[in-house]
Amino acid sequence: MFEVVIGLEVHAQLNTKTKIFCSCATSFGEESNTNVCPTCLALPGALPVLNKEATTKAIAFGKAINATINQKSIFNRKNYFYPDLPKAYQISQFDVPIVENGELFININGDNKRIGITRAHLEEDAGKNIHESNFSKVDLNRAGTPLLEIVSEPELRSSDEAVAYLKKLHSIIRFLDISDANMQEGSFRCDANVSIRPKGDTKLYTRVEIKNLNSFRFIQKAIDYEVMRQSQAWEDGVYEDEVFQETRLFDTVNLVTKSMRGKEDSAEYRYFPDPDLLPVILSDDMLNIKIPELPDEKKAKFIDKFGIKESDSEVLVSSLELCRYFEYLISQNLSPKLCVTWLTTELMGLLKGDLTIENSPVKQEKLALLIRRIEEGVISAKAGKDILAYVFENVEIDIDDAIEKLGLKQVSDDGAIEKIIDEILQSNEDKVAEYKSGKDKLFGFFVGQAMKAGKGAFNPNKVNEILKAKLG
Repeated sequence: MFEVVIGLEVHAQLNTKTKIFCSCATSFGEESNTNVCPTCLALPGALPVLNKEATTKAIAFGKAINATINQKSIFNRKNYFYPDLPKAYQISQFDVPIVENGELFININGDNKRIGITRAHLEEDAGKNIHESNFSKVDLNRAGTPLLEIVSEPELRSSDEAVAYLKKLHSIIRFLDISDANMQEGSFRCDANVSIRPKGDTKLYTRVEIKNLNSFRFIQKAIDYEVMRQSQAWEDGVYEDEVFQETRLFDTVNLVTKSMRGKEDSAEYRYFPDPDLLPVILSDDMLNIKIPELPDEKKAKFIDKFGIKESDSEVLVSSLELCRYFEYLISQNLSPKLCVTWLTTELMGLLKGDLTIENSPVKQEKLALLIRRIEEGVISAKAGKDILAYVFENVEIDIDDAIEKLGLKQVSDDGAIEKIIDEILQSNEDKVAEYKSGKDKLFGFFVGQAMKAGKGAFNPNKVNEILKAKLG
């Protein structure tokens, strides 16, 4: 009955060493109001000086999304009052942003869908209000941190599409190394603009903005709730009374959105060019900077060069750390398919709670050695799982010591294996006769008996080889 219309605004904190308009550090977690200066505090006479590195990172992003990068852009003052904004205006960009008219593609049920990116502009972050039980305070350490605000076209049609878009955007930003995009620390946060309309209608109806969403799960829940709320209001005939242009917050405990304030239009911010900052003119050299391989390029390489399945390649490029881990493994001349299995299935299957590939107890060198020992036939794949689980819990133990300690070294001695196989064949003469008369499936029975007798330590390739020779 209804079509969902979603546009997203993402604020990515750029990982520059200093703030966008002064030389204060941008480090996270410092004591309140220690990374500040007259510019951050908006003291009279303090003038902003643009950080060139922030501009370079914005250009890199523009190139990554096939956007127009404006050789001339302008900074504006966005006027509003809030306790964490000491100047009572934010330095941002309005009618001439540094980046506009970009795109990215998301995978929806196997199909690539293009999502337009209206603009990406540079601006300064505000400070942070900290609320205690009986008072509130303002920390201005964050004030002036460089932000890249990325605004999508309203072309997303479900919370699934919104999350797919955000994950793709997040990975592009991480692969470019322009932001750590840490959602928990607030360096990648999203505002979602949500509206509904009857299917087939092209009109844009009243949009509601949901502010400061900082996890993919909460983004999905917030959009789903807001769509349900608006749809119910429409069906009940109270849409115009209950749905109006406003800013809402998402209650992460009750999983509902709650009204915060009326939503301002751009005119209410009284944008005008900042007289303290000249227009930004980009040189040809700056416009021609090189950018690293992006997720889609990595994915294509994994598929074409290494024969990795598309679904596995999607997983590998979903995270910069995961991609780097995999690239290290294949740089060690190991089987790419084995590397995928042991990384994405076995190791990632052990990562629970706060553990990620970045802080995994099993580093890339250790997993590479485990895979090598499997390839060499020193251990079986089954034993490899036990060894991986062991070194995961016992970080100080290396792979070879774990193999010895657990007694999982594979037996490849022909004589020892042959002796056991002879005993099995002698005690199962009836099955040997059945096999030779055409019951080929019994071969698996003999393999199983041999592996059981060897307590899983026999090299299965050797077992197969000797059995084939003896059974003819």
